[in-house]
Amino acid sequence: MRLLCTLLLSAPFFAAPGCVRFAPESFPAGPAQEDPSAGSTLRWLDAAELHLEGKGWHEPARPFTRLPARAEGEVSDLVWQLSHNTAGLAVRFHTDAPEIHARWSGGGAMNHMAASGVSGLDLYRRNANGEWTFAGVGRPDPETTEQLLASNASGEEREYLLFLPLYQNVTLLEIGIAPDASFSQPAPEGKPIVFYGTSIVQGGCASRTGMAHAAILRRWLDREVINLGFSGAARMEPVMAELLGELDAAVYVLDCLPNMTDELVEENLERFVRRLRELRPGVPVILVEHLKPELATSRNAALHDLYTRLVEEGEPALHYVEGSELLRGREEGTVDGIHPTDLGFLRMAEAMERPLREALTAQ
Repeated sequence: MRLLCTLLLSAPFFAAPGCVRFAPESFPAGPAQEDPSAGSTLRWLDAAELHLEGKGWHEPARPFTRLPARAEGEVSDLVWQLSHNTAGLAVRFHTDAPEIHARWSGGGAMNHMAASGVSGLDLYRRNANGEWTFAGVGRPDPETTEQLLASNASGEEREYLLFLPLYQNVTLLEIGIAPDASFSQPAPEGKPIVFYGTSIVQGGCASRTGMAHAAILRRWLDREVINLGFSGAARMEPVMAELLGELDAAVYVLDCLPNMTDELVEENLERFVRRLRELRPGVPVILVEHLKPELATSRNAALHDLYTRLVEEGEPALHYVEGSELLRGREEGTVDGIHPTDLGFLRMAEAMERPLREALTAQ
């Protein structure tokens, strides 16, 4: 955890070819076990055997990781370590259970980010208008945590979306429901939005896992998101372009400048973007400036210059988000001058919603 604190402070699907995504329509009844915190018998469902949203590469032996095993030794050590954090992973399911419980490998906090965001769970429920609304939060203990997340007094079947921790290496996640309750998972719909970026993309410093802007946009757009945010390690290396190119994405969002120096921008930026366009021609790409323009004048200028040249060359489906739009509004929207609070993430989601909708509509 001390390492992750250091990383966060450093500013900032679908399956790959040959892989198969597991998306069961339903899940068989598991053994009923006693839940000491609830004082009742529960049926525990192992999330490792369910379909997890937000995974670009399905590997049954590694259910809670964000990169394929073959990436070890190819990506930087830092990216590899952070790929075991479960940022963006989520479980979507239907149940008529009167209560939703969870049991998961716990964790702690950072000195500028709440434990509920670093290591907690965040549960949402779809309402009668089809909107995702907050249903409950899993507040972690240092070790394995077992909690009631939400109640459903009506007993009607409801749809839920459970976001996993942003900065924790999850090794256990189970969902607890009544033994006779229904449980099913809808088949995935549409191609995912792929975010690649820094600690900000990963979710630092949201107070709950569902309050990172990528998770907010997942709910607003009702579109699966693959979060490839790597704290302090988004440097647009060529290997990352190859990995992103394996994903059958609806849109790519590239937000790496807070982790890049002027030298890295000159070395990697244009090569990365052009290679991704070669691998996925015609797939929309959204280029995002540094959210603090005053800290990155030359980097933002280089990004805009590349965008302008690509447009002039006739490159299709390119979109651009100016850094000055990302945190626009009254009051300071960060926890430390760079990493957004929930307020900051809300503003970022608002700034990115329009270009994302335009990119998705144009397909």
